[in-house]
Amino acid sequence: MLAGPVYSAGVTESAGVTESTVQRIPPPVTGASRPFWTGGAQRRLLILWCGPCERWAHPPRETCPGCGGALAPRAVSGRGTVFTFTVNHHAFNPAVPVPYVIAIVELEEQGGLRFTTNIVGCDPGAVRIGMPVQVDFEPAGEAWVPVFRPTRAAASEETPS
Repeated sequence: MLAGPVYSAGVTESAGVTESTVQRIPPPVTGASRPFWTGGAQRRLLILWCGPCERWAHPPRETCPGCGGALAPRAVSGRGTVFTFTVNHHAFNPAVPVPYVIAIVELEEQGGLRFTTNIVGCDPGAVRIGMPVQVDFEPAGEAWVPVFRPTRAAASEETPS
């Protein structure tokens, strides 16, 4: 479910933090994935929910993987932790600024509710497993790609004493 970081151009840097100002290539949007990709327009991270199982289902799909029942999009808090990550230093696409962080974030709503994303808004060297993060969104065509930023508490922990 990762869309990018495939960009068209531009990078800004402030206080040692690289922020991309480039446009992502839009992900493919299907009927099942539309809420996930478009919820960011209202600043909401929408994940599919199975009422009978009382479980979240991700990546998006037409039916619940547990019971085969109907799934409905619901907003989650957008809070999570970095489960694992890598810092990419290889320029696969010359328009994509390196380094950037590719991570798997686990959302607080359910153990195992994870997805691949980018960590933005901090020095890539400051990212750590277990770091608390909060969702943000970057536009990509009709989609709003969920990316994550360190929470204020995590950002203050990275500041050297």
